Amino acid sequence: MELVNPSIEQLVTEIIAVNHAWKEAKDLFEETASPLVNSLRDLKTRLQIQLLRNYAPEWVFLIEDTQAESDETLYGLQLVKAIGSWRDAAHLPVRVAQENLSSQELEVFIKS
Repeated sequence: MELVNPSIEQLVTEIIAVNHAWKEAKDLFEETASPLVNSLRDLKTRLQIQLLRNYAPEWVFLIEDTQAESDETLYGLQLVKAIGSWRDAAHLPVRVAQENLSSQELEVFIKS
């Protein structure tokens, strides 16, 4: 396992694992009241940002998910080529992407 420059496979695996843990924690605790829930959500976001900065747009890109059931608009982190059985690296709220990525990065990372 590479800590400084993780492979795309490692990052996607970590994002999927943290996303599952976050969803389980949300079911166990109050969604916004638990430090664990918030910590897992923030870790997932940091891993997704790292994935985009290291591997977009050649291996991963953002695309608005118009079919996701959510109170806010979401991007899907779509993989150009499947990694294992995964075709994506979870959702990222558009608001969070705009808070964490520059407009230049978003321009490069978003695919219509």
